Amino acid sequence: MDQFKILGVKIDNLSKKEIYLKLEEFLESRELNHIVTVNPEIILRAQEDPIFLKIINRACLSVADGIGVRFAFWRFGRHLKCRLTGIDLTWKILELSNQKKLAILLVSNKNGLSTWQETREAILKKYPDLKINGISIDPTAGHYDRSIELAILKKKEGHISYDVLLCNLGAPHQEKFIAELNRWSDWFCLAMGVGGSFDFITGKVSRAPKFMRVLGLEWLWRVFSQPANKNEGFKFVFLRIRRVLKAIVIFPIRVLFNR
Repeated sequence: MDQFKILGVKIDNLSKKEIYLKLEEFLESRELNHIVTVNPEIILRAQEDPIFLKIINRACLSVADGIGVRFAFWRFGRHLKCRLTGIDLTWKILELSNQKKLAILLVSNKNGLSTWQETREAILKKYPDLKINGISIDPTAGHYDRSIELAILKKKEGHISYDVLLCNLGAPHQEKFIAELNRWSDWFCLAMGVGGSFDFITGKVSRAPKFMRVLGLEWLWRVFSQPANKNEGFKFVFLRIRRVLKAIVIFPIRVLFNR
């Protein structure tokens, strides 16, 4: 597999067709395959969090998400074959899961905009035959202890097993949560942290106009269009401006002067 590292963070340089073939392979697997989507913000966060960096670099598939990653490839004389957003990847996983009659477990953020129940209802409108259940957790509570394991086991009672786990806890919480599940790797064949994808699925956040998506500016649209979550309060303007500065100022500088 063609791989390249940006500031020490692994990215699998695959075409869209190759990524989709990997998804097919993972969904036929009998062990946990962790997928991560990598954007400039995640790359910068990994510089500050060695555990997060280690988890990303151990993932079975790291997909480029963000126009800044494409620019970083150019900076080092490389061509990025495909940039795929988290929401597009999520819908593809759901499409394939529906075809294969797989069961989905949604893990939602208690402090987020969309509950797993709302997300399930929105998905079922498109794929009414999918088996979907979920749990809700607080990602700021720290270590994911046995109570989470018991909660998932309880949800499993209605199915023979779950196949796919999608969680919207936000980075780095969602990746660390999935890493914890490696202890029970036979529970799922595929797991991915989907960031804000639940909010797109429920319609609580609208996707950027097509021209912004083509230009790779969907992240900018979301920064200013997404409502504040329960924990942000009046800090949301500062937090989101900081995200913009990281993406368009700090990341390019780090890429330019670091190899």
